[in-house]
Amino acid sequence: MAPSLATSSILALFLLVAVADAATFTITNRCQYTVWPAAVPSGGGTKLDPGQTWTINVPAGTTGGRVWARTGCGFDGNGNGQCQTGDCGGKLRCTAYGAAPNTLAEFALNQWNNLDFIDISLIDGFNVPMSFLPAGSGAGCPKGGPRCATVITPQCPSELRAPGGCNNACTVFRQDKYCCTGSAANSCGPTNYSEFFKRLCPDAYSYPKDDASSTYTCPAGTNYQVVFCP
Repeated sequence: MAPSLATSSILALFLLVAVADAATFTITNRCQYTVWPAAVPSGGGTKLDPGQTWTINVPAGTTGGRVWARTGCGFDGNGNGQCQTGDCGGKLRCTAYGAAPNTLAEFALNQWNNLDFIDISLIDGFNVPMSFLPAGSGAGCPKGGPRCATVITPQCPSELRAPGGCNNACTVFRQDKYCCTGSAANSCGPTNYSEFFKRLCPDAYSYPKDDASSTYTCPAGTNYQVVFCP
């Protein structure tokens, strides 16, 4: 039996809303070196030489989303290889999160009050400077979006240094006070290490409870620009 006019109209309206609320992420490499951006759960990964751009569409309602840069990569014709930073199991097209250290753009779309929640996180450390901004005028985004434009690696404390980047203290020491786990799950605060990252990138998460100064909101359906080396 053919669908009724009412059913067809509802389906068309649903598809229109779904398309309108999907977000386009434009990812640009302004670094003077090649990066291999990755995006999960939508996008996978690719290679970007200096000046190149990659565009992905992220479905409405996506949670746990991340975009990050990988560096020092080599892949064969089948997309298998390895990266010095941000590696995701040796695959060009990621389906899992990357290994620390890596600067993260994190997002959850179409959440409470029909808002997107976005941030830059240094909880997994730092490898590449990044900005994560709403596209266009950013109307409806009270604080705009976060930036972490400082090259942190040369200033990294010796105990946090890693090839190609700077680890967060949680990654290195695995202690509750740095990871906000176990005995410090509900009581952890800034440490000397998190304050080091916060001083250089005030917009970014520096430890897991750093929500107040590091979470940004935009209306659902906003499009975004992620820029490496802004």
